[in-house]
Amino acid sequence: MTTPPAITRAAADEPFTALGERLPPAARVWLEASLAEAAAPAAPAAGHRRSLPAWELRFAEAGRRCGSEAAADTARVLLLHTAGAGAATVARLYRRGTADERRAVLLALPGLELAPAEGLPLVEDALRTSDTRLIAAAVGPYAAEHLAPHTWRHAVLKCLCTGVPVAAVAGLARRARGDAELARMLADHTGERTAAGRPVPVDLYLVQALTTEAEEP
Repeated sequence: MTTPPAITRAAADEPFTALGERLPPAARVWLEASLAEAAAPAAPAAGHRRSLPAWELRFAEAGRRCGSEAAADTARVLLLHTAGAGAATVARLYRRGTADERRAVLLALPGLELAPAEGLPLVEDALRTSDTRLIAAAVGPYAAEHLAPHTWRHAVLKCLCTGVPVAAVAGLARRARGDAELARMLADHTGERTAAGRPVPVDLYLVQALTTEAEEP
């Protein structure tokens, strides 16, 4: 069977190649077929009464097909990007998905053409959870580019409160630099933890140091 052009391009991409090298043969065949479905015009999965596109069902089954959490994440991101998933599809997959599926949606956001009004509600929802894997995925490049300053500052604090390493926060140095309001919030948080006899995470001091750096001209 001839490989669709979109899959030919995807196969040249580093994420596809790297994932394919890690997958056993059966899983690689599954991935290639799933990406072919995602690249083709939307067609409902056979026998599925809700007429979902076939690739969306592959998105759901990636966890048991790929064998590891990291491989499933990459496969799901590739499916979303190959399908060029729009706002409605992305929101549906996030709202109805498992925690693993939601994380993959968040990881895929930077490569999808979603306006802030379409993608940010998903980021903000993840930041309201206590799931550290979702929080870490939510503070990626899409959040760095689009989150409003007030919400972004609280996202940094959420990481500090939940133990998510601030290394996960994309654009941290750029956005924290010279941020007096963030510095104030960090000082308040330090005072609260100290008064409660709780240790102050080292990452807090790292972010605090960034806020004291002069803003770039």
